[in-house]
Amino acid sequence: MEAGKQLLEEGQNLFSEKPEFVLGVVDADQLPQKRLPEFAFAGRSNVGKSSLINAVTGCPKLARASNTPGRTQEVNFFEQKGRFFIVDLPGYGFAKAPEDKVQVWTRLIHDYLRGRQQLRRVFLLIDIRHGIKTVDENIMKMLDKAAVSYQIILTKADKVSPVEAQKMLKIVQTLGAKHVACYPDVLVTSADKKMNLDLLRAEFVKVLKGI
Repeated sequence: MEAGKQLLEEGQNLFSEKPEFVLGVVDADQLPQKRLPEFAFAGRSNVGKSSLINAVTGCPKLARASNTPGRTQEVNFFEQKGRFFIVDLPGYGFAKAPEDKVQVWTRLIHDYLRGRQQLRRVFLLIDIRHGIKTVDENIMKMLDKAAVSYQIILTKADKVSPVEAQKMLKIVQTLGAKHVACYPDVLVTSADKKMNLDLLRAEFVKVLKGI
């Protein structure tokens, strides 16, 4: 079997069982102590984190998705077969919530991303219609400084034409190449159309295998 096909098959098998919600935390002191590898989904409010988590795991109601920015208000942990955690982070940037709450979420996100030893990769979600904004750049610089590996995932590709998607992909690849901790492969996805979810699952396999 070709290496690529094998990774895709292993990725499918990795999510053959439903993940389980473990806990949601609002303070860094509440983070789970279980030493499993962690994969975090980060991005601006309403970028589609919860929707992509639901799509990649094949569990439509696993993470709480909403059209309202700022709906995810905790760091939510989902355990996959005792092998790793999927972590759904609150959106950063604009949120329909009181300013003091937004500041608390922002501090929690930063504390988690900078100081979590078992964090193997951050999937940094970028809305393909809008590209990388200043608030995303700030997160990327922080992850660079903390030497935390992250990979850009373009979301909502079904909302643009293939030509527009390719144009944004090239722009994001160029910007990502300027950041030392940014993984070079950028994935173009759509949770609604289940686009390239197999490639995203394969990324979990590669990280767990160290390849």
